[in-house]
Amino acid sequence: MNRPTIGMIGSHSAEEIGVAAKANGFDTVVVCQKGRDKIYSIYNNHLYDHIIVLDKFGDIINKEVQDQLMELETLWIPNRSFSVYVGYDEIETKFEVPIYGNRHILRVEERGNPKDQYWLMEQSGIRIPKQMTPDSIDRLAIVKVQQKHRPLERAFFYASSPADYDKTSEKMIEEGLITEEDLRQATVEEFIIAPRFNANFQAYAMSNYFGDIDLVGFDDRVQTNLSGLLNLPAQDQLKLEIKILNEEVGHKGVTMRESKKPLVYDAAELLLTGVKKHFPPRMIGLFSLQGAITKDSEFVVFDLSPRVPGAPCVGPTSPEMRRLSLKFKRDIQTPLDLCMMDISRAAEENALNEAST
Repeated sequence: MNRPTIGMIGSHSAEEIGVAAKANGFDTVVVCQKGRDKIYSIYNNHLYDHIIVLDKFGDIINKEVQDQLMELETLWIPNRSFSVYVGYDEIETKFEVPIYGNRHILRVEERGNPKDQYWLMEQSGIRIPKQMTPDSIDRLAIVKVQQKHRPLERAFFYASSPADYDKTSEKMIEEGLITEEDLRQATVEEFIIAPRFNANFQAYAMSNYFGDIDLVGFDDRVQTNLSGLLNLPAQDQLKLEIKILNEEVGHKGVTMRESKKPLVYDAAELLLTGVKKHFPPRMIGLFSLQGAITKDSEFVVFDLSPRVPGAPCVGPTSPEMRRLSLKFKRDIQTPLDLCMMDISRAAEENALNEAST
């Protein structure tokens, strides 16, 4: 079977995907939105053999665009921007291009659905934060609410009582940061006071050849304006009357003690079993379990990314890259190298249908 063309949406992790695909000998196609294409069409056009520029990302569902992708024998790599800008219904029922991974699990990332990520993690036996309602807040809680006019971002805030919740949320609505409707859909959960780790894994389609999963490394988020505020001494932080925002603007690599790694491996194994049961066929490709390690040595997971996590720091900062290079007897520089290796093997065995949905 011919090797597919690797396709991606021009946002979130398209550079990462493009680098890995080209480094592994694949042709590539990136679908961009007009006005947001410069980083791909000018500064990084060496990463893409084909560049399609649309008026808006959602136009990728149009027949003429899909015909172009099908003619290129595209295998699509999903990321968060693909889910947000195209939409789950369209991805599941109208996007006919084969996806590397499980297209049916992308929807779980959206909190508030009947079978969302917390439902899946609970069903899988993974420890998650205690869930609350605004009226039942009895400890420090984090409220995760959609940021107004920012579909990719959430405006987190903290509350330790119902009264605290009411006061803070009313002020944020007045300031135009959130809406009452989005607040009603918000997640209110226990805030885990512990160091955060985004545990990134690769689940293989060709598991008979590579095994089920590999840990590829850890990262943490860099957020504005929270990260900047935390650079100030505590006494200066208290002088400021500014609203704390948690908009993700980057990532930084972190490491974990070897004695704690079994905690994240166990959670990943539980997730694989849960996905196979509730969202067949199974987990395929990169995913991330974002959580914290408590003083009681629990890995509490508060976010699941069932697609490319979009943390380019993992490749150059993770000690796992050298371990994986030794395991596979080839140079592994980024987590996406493992995706490309998996796709290459599937193509060689005429089994791309096993690596895609």
